[in-house]
Amino acid sequence: MSEKHVKDNAEQSPESHVESYAESHADNNAKLPLTNPLAKPAAATCYIDIALPVPTRQLYTYALPSALNLPAIQIGERVVVPFAGRQLVGIVLATNTSTALSADKIKTVISRVSEQYPLPPNLVTFLTTLSQYYHHAIGDIFQQALPVLLRQIEAPDLSYQTRWFVTESSEEEALSAIGAKAKKQLELYQVIRHNQTGTSWPELRTLGFVKQQLTALQNKALIEEKEIVPAPFHWHESDLNQDNRLKLSPEQAIVVSALNQSHQAFSCHLLDGITGSGKTEVYLQAMEKTLASNQQVLVIVPEIGLTPQTLSRFEHRFNVPIYLHHSALNDKERLDTWRAAYRGHAAIVIGTRSAIFTPANKLGLIIVDEEHDASLKQQDSFRYNGRDAATLRARQLNIPILLGSATPSLESLQNAMSHKFHYHQLNKRAGNSVQASMSLVDVNHEHLTAGVSETVKQAIADTLKRREQVLVFLNRRGYAPAINCQECHWVADCQRCNKPFTLHQKDQLLVCHHCGNQKRIVHQCQQCGSTRLAPVGQGTEQLEQHLADWFPEHSVVRIDRDSTRRKGELTKLLQAIHNKEHDILVGTQMLAKGHHFPDVTLVVILNVDGALFSFDFRAAEHMAQLLVQVAGRAGRASKPGKVLIQSQYPQHPLLQDLVNNGYRHFAQQTLAERNFARLPPFGYQVLIRAEAKYPSYPSKFLMAVSQLSLDHCQLVGPIPATMEKKAGYYRYHLIVQSEQRKTLHQAMLQVIPFLESHELTNKVRWSVDVDPLDFSW
Repeated sequence: MSEKHVKDNAEQSPESHVESYAESHADNNAKLPLTNPLAKPAAATCYIDIALPVPTRQLYTYALPSALNLPAIQIGERVVVPFAGRQLVGIVLATNTSTALSADKIKTVISRVSEQYPLPPNLVTFLTTLSQYYHHAIGDIFQQALPVLLRQIEAPDLSYQTRWFVTESSEEEALSAIGAKAKKQLELYQVIRHNQTGTSWPELRTLGFVKQQLTALQNKALIEEKEIVPAPFHWHESDLNQDNRLKLSPEQAIVVSALNQSHQAFSCHLLDGITGSGKTEVYLQAMEKTLASNQQVLVIVPEIGLTPQTLSRFEHRFNVPIYLHHSALNDKERLDTWRAAYRGHAAIVIGTRSAIFTPANKLGLIIVDEEHDASLKQQDSFRYNGRDAATLRARQLNIPILLGSATPSLESLQNAMSHKFHYHQLNKRAGNSVQASMSLVDVNHEHLTAGVSETVKQAIADTLKRREQVLVFLNRRGYAPAINCQECHWVADCQRCNKPFTLHQKDQLLVCHHCGNQKRIVHQCQQCGSTRLAPVGQGTEQLEQHLADWFPEHSVVRIDRDSTRRKGELTKLLQAIHNKEHDILVGTQMLAKGHHFPDVTLVVILNVDGALFSFDFRAAEHMAQLLVQVAGRAGRASKPGKVLIQSQYPQHPLLQDLVNNGYRHFAQQTLAERNFARLPPFGYQVLIRAEAKYPSYPSKFLMAVSQLSLDHCQLVGPIPATMEKKAGYYRYHLIVQSEQRKTLHQAMLQVIPFLESHELTNKVRWSVDVDPLDFSW
């Protein structure tokens, strides 16, 4: 990245700043540093600059032999090259007919992986811009953007599904060839003949046929197998299901109209709608014009748990090809989604944050649901923000983007209020439902059993008598967050993290939720030998058990990462809840976002006090968002809802503001505080993390950085991370902040080369996090 480029993008918001890179990235690509492995190339027609999946922030130059350059190499194509004694797959980013480098110092490309599926030019531009903005290794970004099966040297199976069709032989000829005795073959032939679109083998197998019967008909030349290559999506009026299309309120209609007016042009719209206000219906109707123009729609949701219900809503509205993209899919399924988007077959792609890398060549609209959610920010390796990346992509493709949330992030709200985004509000719930009433339960004067007050227990009992459902929220999975000795107060700690093991009673395990370390439950104190060991605190597993004991006539279901581990389990549990098979719902934040439970009229929120006194300046914002999102699960149908929040500090200004004035008032007050302190979104930050097996290494490493002279920047640290030791590594942080973004990026252009050349750089693991959201990692 050039100094001029940083200066030209000074006073931008987080989103608009990333967007601005699209306008000048081409000049900067040429200025990326090149290094050249030693080797003598074969005769070359051109030289190519390649992004390799290595942690260096540079491109590599290779020679392309004449024999490999037919047909001509394309930008975005994959090639196999030698690198440090091994072979790697890289992405071609530039071609040149000559080079200033000595020919005997340039290695030669081994092979081209395939001429199929070169990355589209707009995707190459997008990924290159992200590399510059986030100061991350360009090769690693391209690696993460590719499906796993396309990162390999061995070519994956790129064939499409095959289907069976009858040949041109007449029915009389077929009957004669089959014969009267082969009744099962005859039945199979009739099934295939009557299906004009062909029949797949899995479909035939479910009908009771076997391979031998299929092979017999094939040998008689009566049927043939054809590969079905999906055709590009094409809209028909019948693809829209009008039966479940709802009439929009005036507020909703304004949003849809604004998006339709900006069709085929970039604009960013923030939809600030209270829970239950019908944001999904706005999404659906906003998509109609895009799909009718034979363009694709990308829908990004924060978590996998939201994709099944989103898919169901969209399938009921649109009869078009819809594909999913998230980490729970296997490699082949993700490749299928990637190819369907690439070829224009996928009309709608629904996925988590990495879906932004999907090569939808006819993309016409991007929707980011729950845009505030921290899950949209990747917290390891390439630390990008899915919302900001989506805004950049919409800007580069010149298409509209819609950001939706009941609790918008303060960055998005500030962009909206400064007119960088179009701001839309939905202030009323859809249909006859009204917002649930919120009240605080002071637990200082109540008897608690398993962390639940008598007031809450009575409210649950009253709700169940009315045959309505209850949601109890506790953002802590497991049975208890720790076990200790009643004699000497010894606590079972994970030695790799210096944090207590979480007790998982059902699995009879002690599990560290930080590094994954686990062991069998101990029954004797390892310090004094006592057998008086007891759990400390409450988790969802314990809460589920106590609720089942208190209300034995009612079904209790727990939804957290442990209970939904198996594929399809979450969908199954959510369907059971909708069928009213369960009366009490216990869960973590998996239940807090986007779910519609029409029969839930009481929401109980436990253990919220921790965030009230956090060191993290974002803790109050995150807690307020979580409380409002959980509270929004109550009273979403015609029945009135009620929310009870247990707290030891009911008079705390944050809780009082949320309960009495709502999230928007809280956001205004918090923005004023941030502005006074010049914290994001009014100031800008980069978090440099360093970790090593020995605590002195990361501390010395970051201390050296803190001695640099960085104009107009403030440095905080180095300081130990909130969780200083994790998985055996000691972790330290250094925060670089400035009131001007251009100054911050100029500083990083000075800091990163220093980090790469420092004597400890190979003894520590370090990373750069631009616009950090979480300081506990």
